[in-house]
Amino acid sequence: MDPILKAYVEDDLAIDQITDMGFDRDTVTKIARMVDRSEYKRRQTAPGIKITPRNFGRDRRLPITNKFKEE
Repeated sequence: MDPILKAYVEDDLAIDQITDMGFDRDTVTKIARMVDRSEYKRRQTAPGIKITPRNFGRDRRLPITNKFKEE
């Protein structure tokens, strides 16, 4: 799960690109949906420390109101 999360969140790879790395498409899609569905929670909480090169807020902008999902 960690390599998939790193590829999706930190490296900003698409689901197809992660699948091409040898991961199961259903697993990658499930993890990506869980991350995307939790996006609104990150905007409701107080700012936290930055521990990776990318932020969830400024560096990762996803619409939270229109049920956006990557196909």
